[in-house]
Amino acid sequence: MSKSIDNVLLVPGESGWEIWTGPSGEPFTLHAATDIERASDLTQVPGGDLLLLFPVKSITAVPMRVTSEDDALFPDLAALHAERLGLRPDPMAGQLTDVFVIAREAENTALVSVLLRAPGEGDMPLRGPKSFDISARAYPLTGDALAVWKEFGRWVFTLSHQGNLVYCQATSVTAASPDDSLAREIRLALMQLSMQGLEIEPTRVVLWTSSENVSPAALSAAFRAPVAVSPRPAPVLPNPLSKLLPADIRAARREALRKRNVILGIAAIALIYLGVIGWFGYGLWRDSSETKKLLVQAKEAAPEGEAYAIHIAKWDELANAVELHNSPVDILSRIASCIPPASGLRLRTADISATEIKLIGEAPQLQAVNTFSLNLNKNSDLDRFEWQTPESNQSTRGWEFVYSAEVPAAAAQP
Repeated sequence: MSKSIDNVLLVPGESGWEIWTGPSGEPFTLHAATDIERASDLTQVPGGDLLLLFPVKSITAVPMRVTSEDDALFPDLAALHAERLGLRPDPMAGQLTDVFVIAREAENTALVSVLLRAPGEGDMPLRGPKSFDISARAYPLTGDALAVWKEFGRWVFTLSHQGNLVYCQATSVTAASPDDSLAREIRLALMQLSMQGLEIEPTRVVLWTSSENVSPAALSAAFRAPVAVSPRPAPVLPNPLSKLLPADIRAARREALRKRNVILGIAAIALIYLGVIGWFGYGLWRDSSETKKLLVQAKEAAPEGEAYAIHIAKWDELANAVELHNSPVDILSRIASCIPPASGLRLRTADISATEIKLIGEAPQLQAVNTFSLNLNKNSDLDRFEWQTPESNQSTRGWEFVYSAEVPAAAAQP
């Protein structure tokens, strides 16, 4: 009987990465607890199938309700919801999103969409993991529960419903014990979930820590449920594993650039060879064995050069459609960034295309409208538009405005 292959789990710990190991189908045991925060600095990782659990600080959890029970539609619905919130993962950085079901109800489904930040310098181990997931899914809890623990010196928390992850967040709190500011962040998350139709009131609160001096007083005061303090349990493999599969974006772009340079080089060589052949004439080509070899190489390279030329032509045709700055959602995001904070200014109508914009909105105060107009004209991301911002009109609810913009005809040409 062959020996089972060990699984190796990289888990974010209280102060650094932890390495857990275990045979297939068996519980994990702690192999090493380090103070290393950069995964690339882990040099003594045992052999076996490597699984990386991303820390909570690396992700953004977006709970939502959708009026569908079709699992095949969930990724697209989650992507549309995330884009409305201004969250757009880098398409060059691999598979950075996944969707998990919280609960299924009549005619609607509660989901949580997980968006992973593209790994940066030092975020990935030297040996490529076989699969990826997030640490918040490695500690399942029964019922409606709140779990609080530390990752890399910062307090994080998760909210679960019937054992399913609802929400997780890394806080900026680094105090020795959970304090009032941490409790406020958790209560704020619960209120935001409630506004989205996800009513979660923890019946269990667990505080995981390896220190005997950590006090649960702030959590006990903030929640009616009792707080249980214990060491963090051993992680378990999430089932099913996530579809997260980040790529080394820099390596991918270097490889793409290398391939492009190779194709350009082949096309240039082909043109040089054909030019040499035409210059010296057909007779010299027939008599020169060396020139014959060059012609063979040129013929072999010509299809790749033609394919590259066709590719460039097609890409130029699609340029206007694939450029992100032409996306109406992207343009709306830039316009939204011009709205003065806490001013009460809102847009009632926003008709947006790649070359024209029409905005109809209102604000309680004239100053907010004037500031918004100034911000639109000063925004460098919108400087290709020529804005028409006539004076606003006073109404019973404040001040109404109608602004328009268009790209000049000369600038609109590809």
